[in-house]
Amino acid sequence: MADGFAEISRLAARGTPFLFIVSYDKSDIIVRPLNDLRGIRFFIKNMPGIGNRKPGTGEQNFPLPTSHFSLRKKPVPFSQYKKAFDRVIEEIRAGNTYLLNLTFPTPVETDLTLEKIYDVANAPFKLLVPERFVCFTPEPFIRIENGTISTYPMKGTIDAALPDAEAKILADEKEMAEHVMVVDLLRNDLGIVGSNVRVERFRYIDKIVTSDKTLLQVSSRITARLTPDWPRRLGEILDRMLPAGSITGTPKKRTCEIIGSVESHDRGFFTGIFGVFDGSNLQSAVMIRYIEKGEKGLVYKSGGGITIDSDARAEYEEMIDKVYLPL
Repeated sequence: MADGFAEISRLAARGTPFLFIVSYDKSDIIVRPLNDLRGIRFFIKNMPGIGNRKPGTGEQNFPLPTSHFSLRKKPVPFSQYKKAFDRVIEEIRAGNTYLLNLTFPTPVETDLTLEKIYDVANAPFKLLVPERFVCFTPEPFIRIENGTISTYPMKGTIDAALPDAEAKILADEKEMAEHVMVVDLLRNDLGIVGSNVRVERFRYIDKIVTSDKTLLQVSSRITARLTPDWPRRLGEILDRMLPAGSITGTPKKRTCEIIGSVESHDRGFFTGIFGVFDGSNLQSAVMIRYIEKGEKGLVYKSGGGITIDSDARAEYEEMIDKVYLPL
């Protein structure tokens, strides 16, 4: 087990509150006790009193309203996206994958700094690593409370302004198939680390308000029971569940290999996870709304799940739709 995961288990076994950040491929792991964040800022909606503090102060820092900002997107050409999309479809037809989350980097220009984006973003999970990246994600990864581990896959997005949007997304056969596959994958992942796995809520709707539109997102809730010694095994639990199934696909191992050959960029911390252990319980999130600082400026990474029924143009537009600031 990597040193970072070992440190996670060590701190959790001692009951020490800490923040952890794990990259997509698990090669980069940041672990910081909450009393030594070294400039990192975070916010988790359901953990009041923890996080979202300005470095060196005890003040809570809540989102600030803004009506004057710009976000200019420079997505890859459709022809470039289509080439990668077609390779994924070939792999699906060959039976090597059934669902693959295809992502691309989109250079963006904005008059907001990473710090300001963190301040104004309205999201249930936020993370800022200064001079590196900011994340404002709606997607939980796992939550552990009183020995119950829960995960909340999100698959299926639609513009809420469309006529009968909720009914349309819930009736879409392609979106249903994609969601079912992810739920089944995460049921298996929870079965590796826990027992008594249950799908407690299936395909419910979350609303996400962005700077220029409102999106509807389809989610489910899956739970399992952990043994009482789970804190001292926490690093192992995370290691065995990562990368998150909702941002890879199924079967996970082979799909990750295909992602490595099809995608032209290094995901880095994008589609990794971050979370907080408060001394007793844990909450974490998948980093799917993510802007990083590169040598040539800011890059927003986004994507979506591809199945045999996917339409290239629709998936391309969805990838671009996910480049937004949630205000």
